[in-house]
Amino acid sequence: MPHIPLLDEVALIAALGVAVTLVLSRLRLPAVAGLLLTGALLGPAGLGLVKSLEAIEVLAEVGVVLLLFTIGLEFSISRLAAIFKQVALGGLLQVGLTLGVVTGLAVAWGWPVGRSVFLGFVFALSSTAIVLRALTERRELDAPHGRFIVGTLIFQDLCVVPMVLIVPLLGPTAIEGGVFAAVSVALGKAAAVVIVTIALARLLVPRLLSWVDASRSREVFLLAVLALCMGTAWATGQAGLSLALGAFLGGMAVADTEYGHRAMSEVMPLRDAFVSVFFVSLGMFFDVGVVLSQPLEVLVLTVGFIFGKGFLATAAAMSMRFPARVAWLAGVGLAQFGEFGFVLSRLAQASGVIDAEGIAPILSAGILSMFLTPLLVRVAPSVRAGERLLLPLEKLLGARSIDQEDAEHPDALKDHVVVVGYGLAGQTITKALKACGEKFVVLELNAETVRAARARGEPVFYGDATSPEALGHAHLADAKALLLVLNDPPAALRIVDVVKRVAPGVPVLMRARYLKEADVLKALGAQDVVAEEVEGGIELLARVLRLLQKPRNVIEARVKEAREATHTSERRPTFPRPTFGEMSVLAGLKVESVLIEPSSPAIGKSPVQLDLRKSTGALVVAVSRAGALMPASASTPFEAGDVVFLSGEGAALRGAIGALTGRS
Repeated sequence: MPHIPLLDEVALIAALGVAVTLVLSRLRLPAVAGLLLTGALLGPAGLGLVKSLEAIEVLAEVGVVLLLFTIGLEFSISRLAAIFKQVALGGLLQVGLTLGVVTGLAVAWGWPVGRSVFLGFVFALSSTAIVLRALTERRELDAPHGRFIVGTLIFQDLCVVPMVLIVPLLGPTAIEGGVFAAVSVALGKAAAVVIVTIALARLLVPRLLSWVDASRSREVFLLAVLALCMGTAWATGQAGLSLALGAFLGGMAVADTEYGHRAMSEVMPLRDAFVSVFFVSLGMFFDVGVVLSQPLEVLVLTVGFIFGKGFLATAAAMSMRFPARVAWLAGVGLAQFGEFGFVLSRLAQASGVIDAEGIAPILSAGILSMFLTPLLVRVAPSVRAGERLLLPLEKLLGARSIDQEDAEHPDALKDHVVVVGYGLAGQTITKALKACGEKFVVLELNAETVRAARARGEPVFYGDATSPEALGHAHLADAKALLLVLNDPPAALRIVDVVKRVAPGVPVLMRARYLKEADVLKALGAQDVVAEEVEGGIELLARVLRLLQKPRNVIEARVKEAREATHTSERRPTFPRPTFGEMSVLAGLKVESVLIEPSSPAIGKSPVQLDLRKSTGALVVAVSRAGALMPASASTPFEAGDVVFLSGEGAALRGAIGALTGRS
């Protein structure tokens, strides 16, 4: 068999990538960092073990196409319409502010306009892979800063498409010919391609995938999905547009069909493999020699990513009236170079916007910022200095509370319950409190949720419960209890600490995801902590034992054992009782109903008096009288119009029916 150099290098990349990633995982760094470091070690500026750079770049390009295809799968047209308000404002502020400031500074520094705009594009994008991984590991995707970050990343991903179209038009030739006219033509062409693709997708893609699905072949389905992905990318490439745009449109076309989730599950392993090669190829751009020869430029750019870009993202969050803590964490989360910055860099080099010497320090600084991001995200919640610096701006913008409690009625809130968080759990709790006649006030950080609740007349206010001032507005010192149902574990820890300092006599009841967190929270001062993993596991235990038709007392005993082995609970175990049809042991029994007519000999007589059980073997299960179901009673006489439900074998039922109707 002939020797294949590329195969050797791919095997080397995979082996070293696994080794480096495992080592970095010990430091709790994400897999992306390991892949970047692998590329730096194997690349031309490192050990130089990878020679087939062009072939690796082709594999990396396939990874980019698959990555954008899966992004399109996640953002169907219907989903984009649903989250437009949530995504557009925060993303537009962050991208627009960063693009404007960076471009202006670069022009002032003496850079050409085209290169300055390109640098603004690069700074505007953040790393979706690294940031989402960090938020997922910390369980902060649903936290206020997590929602802002995710919405901004979605907007950035959407901005990649026009950026990819514009970058080739920023070169010297394009500038001389009129960049605005060229950009307008490109965007118009892109709009036409988008419209045609969506129209064809609506008409052809569902039918095509239904035909493929009828083959019942997983391999054929995967090939069909890849054909759509690569085919749309090729089509846009032939139209003079980017492969990335076509892949994105192909993903959106499949996402609007019933096969979107299946396509995602089939393509994900393949995408992850090629995207891993993509990250390795990015790491190959890192050049230690550049860092040593241009330390000042690399340092300034790295500081620009971490501090400058982070500050602009924080300002965008503050302008949306987020509290200081949320804005601070959002800024830290978005302060790094993005994966698509490398894609734009390649386009910029190919289009003459910037040369290799000019791009080298940008890429080196960008890779350093990507390495630092996981560490910064981990440390940021404990760093209060940045938060404190933002407090004056927070008060100036009125971010503390959009809807303040009326200061003229300080006694309006007494003996109430303070609820922090107004998600599904918070809404369920407040609904029950209202039904019980208890007063309550809610602190929530989602402005849209607050406005919607206020429109319904609910006492929900925009406030950061980690601050004593917000808890003061909620009159915590006069409250009966504080219920904490916030999807932000680090913030929950701080809230418990603040409550015990400003109102130590108020009991705190809260939830935690894991049981191991309960002891820490109780040590801080929480009175009662419900662990979601325990309650969810116990509920599933009860339901599976019921499904297996175990007796009720056995189920209760097993549930009690499980609770005692984890934590105590005052709530009695409850689970649906099985019906006769669900009990396989009773499946042989038949159930019949008999109407007691006015001429029936059973009128005025009870089952005991008729001796039904002994004489026929049938059992009276229940009686329906005047439309209401009554439990069976051996001593209750039958009345005309009663419907009697009997259970037993065939002969027993026939005998009982004859006794109740007088007909044998």
